[in-house]
Amino acid sequence: MSDQENRDGQHGRSYLALVNAAAGSARPDAVDAVVGELGRAGDVELRRTGSLDELRESLLGAEGRRVVLLGGDGSLHAALQLLWDAHRTWDVGPLGVVPLGTGNDLARSLRLPLDPVAAARVVTTGRPRELELLVDSQDRITVNTVHAGIGASATATAQRLKKGLKALAYPVGAAWAGVSAGRGFRLRVQVDGQVVAPGPEPVLLVGIGIGGTIGGGAPLVPGADPHDGVADVVLSTSTGPLARLGFAAGLRRGVHVERQDVTTATGKVVEITAESGSFRLNSDGEVTGPQTSERFEMHADVWRVVCP
Repeated sequence: MSDQENRDGQHGRSYLALVNAAAGSARPDAVDAVVGELGRAGDVELRRTGSLDELRESLLGAEGRRVVLLGGDGSLHAALQLLWDAHRTWDVGPLGVVPLGTGNDLARSLRLPLDPVAAARVVTTGRPRELELLVDSQDRITVNTVHAGIGASATATAQRLKKGLKALAYPVGAAWAGVSAGRGFRLRVQVDGQVVAPGPEPVLLVGIGIGGTIGGGAPLVPGADPHDGVADVVLSTSTGPLARLGFAAGLRRGVHVERQDVTTATGKVVEITAESGSFRLNSDGEVTGPQTSERFEMHADVWRVVCP
């Protein structure tokens, strides 16, 4: 079935709904309700994928059906990484997204309903829109946000603590990151060749956004637009104890970008270099190992999502 047919008609369309079998947030009742809603518009096959190999096989073997991803930012990240690696982000067709994750931050930026049935209805009645991807020097993609500094360090620590501390892992991880970060990270940040952080001044956090929020709605990059083809950068040098508290309070309301110790920029290429030590990256919730430099390039209009 052609994209034009997909745009012009809703009856007789076929759907391939994919859900991560191991995802605790993909509740059976919600999945059943989504499949029922999709079934009102056409034939539906539900596949519960248990591995990246199964997900890749399903994505590349959709055979003209509209692929519907049931999950959160992590599920989107995994699917788009596989499609990017296979050079198939565009020709797999417009993806339907039903947010069943814990954060669903890209869905928020796309203004998709967070109610599963309402989101499934958008899949059957909405219109495809082009989106961008951020790709680093190791060909790792970001679909929503990537950030370096205290946030990535907190997540890495929390993941190590998660088995023993469970619900306390993330608060403890954040506290430990705050202590271990000391006076911040010595990072040099360039956007399209222009220096926005010179290096000697310590950085608390640098965020690069396609979508605007992280952690289920915290507006880290409030000006980000996933359709505009440029990366939005937020850099904080709020490293003192009181400054950190002020930054955190402003972040909750999205006004942190008005602070004098916060810099914003937009561009196609963002480079981060550690002047000393190393840093980790948190890309859509996935944390890298320590590294000393990274380069990100924005690729505009390389995949499509069905939007309201």
